[in-house]
Amino acid sequence: MRTTLPPLAVIGAGFSGTMAALHLSRLMPERPVLLCEKSGAFARGLAYATGCSDHLLNVRATNMSAFPDQPEHFSRWLEACPHDGIAWTRSTPAGLFAARGLYGRYLTDLLLTALSEPGHAPRLMLENDEVVDLAPVEDGFELTLAAGRRRRVAGAILACGNLRAPRGPRSRYAVDPWDDAPLDDLRPDLPLLIVGTGLTMVDAVAALRQRRFAGPILAVSRHGLLPQVHAATAPWPAPEIPAAARASLPALLRFLRDETRRAAAAGIDWRGVIDALRGASIGLWRGLPLAEQRRFLRHVRAFWDVHRHRMAPPADEIIGRELAGGGLTLMRARVVAVEDVAGHARVTLRERGAAAPRIVDVQRIIDASGVGRVADTNDLLLRRLMERGLVRPDALGLGLAVAEDLAVLDQRGEAAQPLWTLGPLLRGTLWECTAVPDIRSQAAELARIVAARLHGVATRAERETA
Repeated sequence: MRTTLPPLAVIGAGFSGTMAALHLSRLMPERPVLLCEKSGAFARGLAYATGCSDHLLNVRATNMSAFPDQPEHFSRWLEACPHDGIAWTRSTPAGLFAARGLYGRYLTDLLLTALSEPGHAPRLMLENDEVVDLAPVEDGFELTLAAGRRRRVAGAILACGNLRAPRGPRSRYAVDPWDDAPLDDLRPDLPLLIVGTGLTMVDAVAALRQRRFAGPILAVSRHGLLPQVHAATAPWPAPEIPAAARASLPALLRFLRDETRRAAAAGIDWRGVIDALRGASIGLWRGLPLAEQRRFLRHVRAFWDVHRHRMAPPADEIIGRELAGGGLTLMRARVVAVEDVAGHARVTLRERGAAAPRIVDVQRIIDASGVGRVADTNDLLLRRLMERGLVRPDALGLGLAVAEDLAVLDQRGEAAQPLWTLGPLLRGTLWECTAVPDIRSQAAELARIVAARLHGVATRAERETA
């Protein structure tokens, strides 16, 4: 006699969670998969929910397939995608770049296709509510939703995506970079401040101009660095990295500078060298001693990020026009104080090298300073899991500590529960874990691991109820 098995929960329906759920629903026909999402849109997350056509993917369309074994899947989908008169793709000498909102439509199509597949019972179920707790029970967890409902699940995958940073400026004029509502009544005569000068800042500037905001924009960060731009370049072979460079950050940086010079002598720019490291980057990160990883975060991270995570050429053109026309000003500075006054915020900035602070009046402050750390998060589910001792931050505090099979380690350092994670919550362990080319392989492999473990559980349950 066949038993009804409790579902596996996937918590978070951005790219990471959606792809893990799709793979699992095909690998585990005997067990339902419960995909939980607290926002109003499944398969999009923050990254792909935008409706701004100037918010472009920072990876070429040819490398954005959701499936590692079908590299042309997204390109073929683009060819068949109906045209609605909006320029959702941009062809450049560096390749074709699609809008992030269009990529969200692609992921939604994948999810809808899976939901409509024939079967005796739904293998993939959607739960549009926030998961606020996971309490261990025999052979799984009791999952609690924000609305108060509880469900028994055989295990869970934490696919929470990028955590919001709780360290932003404290002001009633501070706004979320992904929330357009507080930007409806902007004045053209008062600056708007963006804290951060990376890809989120680039997106914010593009969205503000598309919304017809004509006022000045001031963007500040510690180094004042802009992301580099994609360009057409020939491939460079994956380098043989010596053992000394794998164990020492200074030695690794010297090796990369030398490799860049060798590539330049062959007529290939630095982009080819950085791209050639993709297959080795996780191993390089994991091989560095903890002290060297900390040194990287303090001194190298900002410079690595602007070279590794590049912007599409059309985004670079927008930023270039703004800088040349004076609409955007970049500063190497940090916010040291914010005072709310009538109608605006008075911000004190400390510029690098300046003898005295600079005070500016701004009508809004957009926090684009980056993602949060697990060690500092105010995410309700993660805080409760840490309080229960079921999870712990990694040694750097960036993400969750995990075993080799991505099972989450508890406070004792054991993977005792059927609990896994993937995507940005692995930043401290893998470092390269936030881009689609990294996550798609991770999701497929994790699905195989989880399905194999739960298949054994299902087999035992069927024997016991036969």
